[in-house]
Amino acid sequence: MKIDILTLFPDIALAPLSESIIKRAQDKGIVDIQAHQLRDWAEGNYKKCDDYPYGGGVGLVLKPEPIFKAIDDLRTENSRVLLMTPQGKSFKQVDAARLSTEAEHLIFICGHYEGVDHRVVEELVDEELSLGDFVLTNGAIASAVIIDSIVRLLPGALGDDQSSVEESFSDPNLLEAPSYTKPSEFRGLKIPDILLSGHHGKIAEWREEQALKRTQANRPDLRQDLD
Repeated sequence: MKIDILTLFPDIALAPLSESIIKRAQDKGIVDIQAHQLRDWAEGNYKKCDDYPYGGGVGLVLKPEPIFKAIDDLRTENSRVLLMTPQGKSFKQVDAARLSTEAEHLIFICGHYEGVDHRVVEELVDEELSLGDFVLTNGAIASAVIIDSIVRLLPGALGDDQSSVEESFSDPNLLEAPSYTKPSEFRGLKIPDILLSGHHGKIAEWREEQALKRTQANRPDLRQDLD
């Protein structure tokens, strides 16, 4: 997979993607991630990428010209263009799974200030995505989070591909069960005896029960559609 990030802050976008699993995926050639400075497509001595909104209002809006030029240069027939914006639909694990398989090339447009000129949305963007009902300083942060969630699902990115199956939100209505590791007792706190039993069937039943309890305690909204 190829991923291009269009942003005013390439270093912010790349920093979280330059360590651990995502770095190893790049080293293995599983994914090619590039962050591009939007100003490289801007005109004039100052390479201005923003301006005040028509009709008044607070803040600045990213101009259409450099974004259109950048997409013209980067997009291919296999590209999918994604805009990071608080106005987008909330990104879910199912979206990460979908994007990890349905597109060979992803282009992320990272909003900033008060967003982008809406002609970008109308003419260039395939999907508007948001991390949730809150506002970040810029879309480069959001793009890094979403890219991480997609890349880790690519074949070979994780040491054990089963890891991406047995985790929270693989089942959209259920969180992952609690996990424990050595030592079996720490500061008087013991792990559940069932996990030491060696009875895989009963352990599976316990994990299912605990996953349901954890979901009802932390995310009851995930179970509402099942009532």
